[in-house]
Amino acid sequence: MTLPFWVSIVCLTAVQAATVALPAAPHIPVLERFRSGWWALIPLGSIVVVIFGIEAASQSANALTYLALVAVPPLAAIALAGFARRGKPVYALAVLPLFALAWANRHGLVGEACATALSVLACVTLGVLLAQVAPLSWLKVGIVLMAIGDTVLVISQQLQAPNNLLNVAAPGLGLPQLQRAHFGSGVVGFGDFFIAAVFGAVLAAEGRRLGGPARLTLLIGLAFNLLFFVTDLLPATVPVALALIAIELTRARSRAGRTARRGRAPWWPSRARASSTGPRPSSARPARAPTRAP
Repeated sequence: MTLPFWVSIVCLTAVQAATVALPAAPHIPVLERFRSGWWALIPLGSIVVVIFGIEAASQSANALTYLALVAVPPLAAIALAGFARRGKPVYALAVLPLFALAWANRHGLVGEACATALSVLACVTLGVLLAQVAPLSWLKVGIVLMAIGDTVLVISQQLQAPNNLLNVAAPGLGLPQLQRAHFGSGVVGFGDFFIAAVFGAVLAAEGRRLGGPARLTLLIGLAFNLLFFVTDLLPATVPVALALIAIELTRARSRAGRTARRGRAPWWPSRARASSTGPRPSSARPARAPTRAP
C-alpha cells in the first residue's frame, strides 16, 4: 500500500516534531571532561561532510548505510533504556522486534514505521550525548547554522544528487535502510531527525518543558510543507531552527519585560521621600503645644 505524498510527508513531519519531545536530561559525569565548544559544529558538519563526501566518492553512500545499520539499533536501545523520557532499561529490548519488523516488512508501512522509529531513537541518543559535551548556547547556534547550510545546499542544487545516492543505497540481504526515514511516498533524511533531537536535548538540559516546542515545530513544519507545491525538495531542518529562534526571541522579550518592570520607579512619591524631616517612629505621638491654665 502506498500512501499519497501529502499524507506521508505530514506523518514524517509529525514524527520530526515528536522527536523534539523525546530527549531526557540525564547527568553523565564522565562526559564533563570532554566539554568543548567545538562540539557545537557537529550539526553543521554532519550535513556538509556527508554531502560533499558522497559527491567526492559515491561509494561512501554504501558505507554510510552499513554504518547506520550497525550503529542505529544500539543507539536506539540506549535511548529506550533512559536517554528518552520515561525510558527504562527493560525497554531497550523493544529494539529487537522493531528491527525484525523493519527487516521482514521492509517495503510495507509497518516495516517503514519501525525503521523510522529506530532512526528517531538513535537520534535522541546522539542529541542527548551532544548536549552533555557542548555548551548549550553554542549548540543553539549550531542548530541554526545547520539549517542555513542545509538551505544553501538545496538552493545551490548541491544536495540533490548526493541525497539521491544516499536514499537508494541499501545493505545486502534485504536489511533495512536506517540512514534515512521512508514512509509511504515521503522521505526524510537522518539529519532532519537529528537536529530535532538536538533541539529537544538542549531544552531538556535547560530544564524546560518540551511539549510546547514540539507543537510549535509541528505547526511550522506543516506550514513549511506548503512549499512542496512549488518544489520537490525542502530543507526539513529549517522548521526546527525557526522554532528555536521563535522560542529564544519570546524568552528574551519576557526577560526584558521583567527587568523593565523591576527597574521602573513608582510615579507617586513615598511618605519617606515627601517628608522634609527625618523618619519618625510609628509608635511616637506628636508633641502637643503647651497650654496655660486660665
